[in-house]
Amino acid sequence: MVKRNVLGRGLGALIDDSGPAVEINEKVSGGAEIPVDKIKVNPFQPRADFDGESLQELAESIRAIGVVQPITVRETEDGFYQLITGERRLRAARIAGLNTIPAYIRTANDQGMLEMALVENIQREDLNAIEIALTFQRLIEECNLTQEDLSQRVGKKRATVANYMRLLKLPAEIQLGIRNNQISIGHAKTLVSIENPKAQLKLYYQIIDEDLSVRAAEELSRKIQNTIEDKTKAEEIADADSTERANTYEELKNHLSGFFSTRVDLKRNPKGAGKIIISFTSDEELERIIGIFDQLKR
Repeated sequence: MVKRNVLGRGLGALIDDSGPAVEINEKVSGGAEIPVDKIKVNPFQPRADFDGESLQELAESIRAIGVVQPITVRETEDGFYQLITGERRLRAARIAGLNTIPAYIRTANDQGMLEMALVENIQREDLNAIEIALTFQRLIEECNLTQEDLSQRVGKKRATVANYMRLLKLPAEIQLGIRNNQISIGHAKTLVSIENPKAQLKLYYQIIDEDLSVRAAEELSRKIQNTIEDKTKAEEIADADSTERANTYEELKNHLSGFFSTRVDLKRNPKGAGKIIISFTSDEELERIIGIFDQLKR
């Protein structure tokens, strides 16, 4: 789901070139053992749910071999530390009964903490495409990053970032289906290529009901999109014809109004049938209009 070749360099490699928007200076290069009861949780932690069974498994591993990857913290003025990244490891260490935990100590402002937490969050292997897209969105909106900046932070092409962000434009039902692994990221990208939300939903349910492969979904998507485009072109042509006819009738109405020197209205239904209404305000004006018709007969 998420390529690990660049992210695998570690969080520090990603943060070092984070630019002026993030104030981060590494204070301890190696790591220090910090009392777990001196560490406060990260208020910017993007991850809300932690699986209990998974934490127990990690705690057992920690009891056996210790904490392999240090957490990252920053010092606070009250002599405590505030967690930047590694809350799952910290929780498991507490379950395992550890009194201290290895940690890197950094100096970071609030925005830097948020960015580091978000960047670490997308390194998780269990993230689905929507969670990745939402994390990208938070990095852009809350850390004031452009898509180009973001692509450099996470080591992905800008087009890849844009493709993930486009998933957030899908209807809520489809986004939920992606989160619940009812459809794959390949299916999701196929649905994004369809511009009409109703058509997206129709194909989405067809993919699930018929267990369609990505290739089959792509073929249907092309047919659906071509149909939509053909319909749109037909509607545009019809609208253009309707506008042209309306302009012609308006010119005719103005011409007749000038010819009879009175108000003339044209009434027309969609099938083309209608009537011409010549208005008059008195018997004298009616006689004048009749006289014009008499002259036309001669």
